[in-house]
Amino acid sequence: MINGISKIVVPVEDQVRAKEFWTGRLGFDVLSDESYGDERWIEVSPPSGGPVLVLSPRKDAEARRELPHSPVFFSCDDLEATHRELVERGVRFPVPPARMHFGWWSLFEDDDGTRYALGQWD
Repeated sequence: MINGISKIVVPVEDQVRAKEFWTGRLGFDVLSDESYGDERWIEVSPPSGGPVLVLSPRKDAEARRELPHSPVFFSCDDLEATHRELVERGVRFPVPPARMHFGWWSLFEDDDGTRYALGQWD
């Protein structure tokens, strides 16, 4: 039986730029950065563990949605403090933290314009 999720593929325009965003600005760790043939396999993960993101080149045939939203939701213990820290690192938040009935919620954006949910869930 399935017992978990091991990796999530995140399509990116530029793997080097994406690696810098996830590691330099968000503080993720590089788990793997290897070449195989003409391609490159890059895996990053939050320092506390959690989802492993595979930064995979977007294929020419993969259409970009006008306002791309990732199906990946991230969490943190203190959204207001995390928001402040990430903004200082240059991360864009098109939706700043807001208190909702289910907890704190926001959206941050990577350098390709893909939006990711970041929340502090009650």
